[in-house]
Amino acid sequence: MTQDEAPARFRLRDADVPTLVELARQGDPRAVARLITLVENASPLSREIAAELAPHTGRAPVIGMTGSPGVGKSTTTSALVTAYRAAGKRVGVLAVDPSSPFSGGAILGDRVRMQDHATDPGVYIRSMSSRGHLGGLSATTPQAVRVLEGAGCDVIIIETVGVGQAEVEIASLADTTLVLLAPGMGDGIQAVKAGILEIADIFVVNKADRDGADSTARDIRGMVALGAPGPGAWRPELVKTVASKNEGIDLVLAAIDSHREWLITHGELDRRRTARAAAEVEALALSTLRAKLGNLGGEAALPDLAAKVATGGLDPFTAADALLAGLSH
Repeated sequence: MTQDEAPARFRLRDADVPTLVELARQGDPRAVARLITLVENASPLSREIAAELAPHTGRAPVIGMTGSPGVGKSTTTSALVTAYRAAGKRVGVLAVDPSSPFSGGAILGDRVRMQDHATDPGVYIRSMSSRGHLGGLSATTPQAVRVLEGAGCDVIIIETVGVGQAEVEIASLADTTLVLLAPGMGDGIQAVKAGILEIADIFVVNKADRDGADSTARDIRGMVALGAPGPGAWRPELVKTVASKNEGIDLVLAAIDSHREWLITHGELDRRRTARAAAEVEALALSTLRAKLGNLGGEAALPDLAAKVATGGLDPFTAADALLAGLSH
């Protein structure tokens, strides 16, 4: 960093929210990073940031990328970014990693797998720590998506933590959810089970040059056939890829475009985004409610109420009413 750059960095850190948003919209990656850091850390400025960004959000397609560890999510994400950049689109990537139990930071740092885009000003890649949040995402991922939308990204890709069958939160945040599988990882056996496989809009069998890829694809097609979607419903597509060799990525893009066209035609895009907003509002309201309970001494009262419930001296509904009673005064 030169002497000329240093003062600018310090000024940026102290900049007000409207200035940060304006710089982010101009493509300044440091401003985008600062805004995401503020919302990720639940800064008191988060409310003002959301208000400034609101007029600039709700336009970019949000693509979710999920699957078990080792199926090639980061490699596939990198290949998709290359394809979108070739089409002249600005791309934002949120790569959610497991948390360090000591620092709370992201352990894997998926950006190391996307070094091909490190110097591209049209790509913004951010690793986010899950910070113990279940579901494969970070609790602040929705706010980070708003920052990237407000910063003018044409496409946003969210790559989840390597997930199991019950971690399906990405489906509530993405417009289109890609579930990645790979041969030889047990996915063929799991295909008949409920869970993560049920959230897919598009199945991607990656590492398709390995033995067993055709068997995995056949199992997934059988599961989709058993699902028998109703008339007009979206039938999940299946694509085979070798992301490390950039093979099949054009088919993935075509499937994403096809799904988005279906979403728009059937009014599903608006429904999904309204549901997403409702979940975000509810989460913020519950967070505020917890804070108010703490301020009113609710956290201190909880152990006493819990002890009475545990010994049968009080039922849980009455205890909950007592805990909330202070909010009405």
